[in-house]
Amino acid sequence: MYIAVPDFISNTMFPVLAAQELRFFEHEGLNVEVQLLTGFRALQAFSEGVVDFYASTAEEPLAMFPNWEGAKLLGALAQGTPYVLVMRRNLRIRRNDLDSLTGRRIGAAPAPARVLKHLLAQAGIDSEKERVEIVPIPGTSGAGVSTGVTAARVLADGQLDGLWANALGAEVAVHLGVGDVIVDCRRGDGPPGAAGYTFAALATTESKIESNAREVESVVRAVVRAQNALREDPSRAMTAASRIFPALEAELTGEVVRRDVEFYDWSISEESVGQLNSFAQSAGLLADPVRYTQVVATGFLGEASGPETPSG
Repeated sequence: MYIAVPDFISNTMFPVLAAQELRFFEHEGLNVEVQLLTGFRALQAFSEGVVDFYASTAEEPLAMFPNWEGAKLLGALAQGTPYVLVMRRNLRIRRNDLDSLTGRRIGAAPAPARVLKHLLAQAGIDSEKERVEIVPIPGTSGAGVSTGVTAARVLADGQLDGLWANALGAEVAVHLGVGDVIVDCRRGDGPPGAAGYTFAALATTESKIESNAREVESVVRAVVRAQNALREDPSRAMTAASRIFPALEAELTGEVVRRDVEFYDWSISEESVGQLNSFAQSAGLLADPVRYTQVVATGFLGEASGPETPSG
């Protein structure tokens, strides 16, 4: 079985990577491989049935499964809008000072860019009028690229004024001394409600659930056990990361995961789906709100129980 991810070097999707590297899938008797398919290729592979699961932010499947027809969210990999805004340190922008983004050039991948545009609009900022330019991060599209380090270097040499990315990418820029965190939605920054625009989730198709629900249950158990293990002992993140991440990102993963373990909660509330509906409508991904059960495969939200997990 295959799980597609659009970004590999990320703390957001990390429970899936931890389930692989700490052998939680193996413990469930599964042969699962997490595959990096950059950009839109991951979602396309999921929609075409080339991969069985898709790990991403929760709204992304809507681009290929209108109104959630044919796909379902199984659970949350991490709660809350996962992106962090880092701006070049020499700009001396204060925390949560969105008005200071006027005339700035901010790098973001396509899905995060959609969230940033929504955040600015909700904050009353017309990005076109205020000349807030949101562009791809130069040099990060190739396979095996160290996204965080590359983005930090782009900040350092002035190609970008800011970076809107997952917390691990942001941490690299801060660690290298070239950026400061300006907005972390999950910690109260941004306009009201910004923490609830989206969240990291694991999705599969309705056909997969219908054809092999037991296999889906096993995948869910493995990921939930990985979340539980990281909460109980965040140092295990370093064990997993050192096998798959470049040296600097692996070193920083332990600290980022330690800070973020409170968000590693598999549950998806009706409130979260309501907020997701609102964001998806604003982003043009959804015409009307849809029912909770149309979005979430509710039968897999309680798969946290089971025998003891392996030690890794």
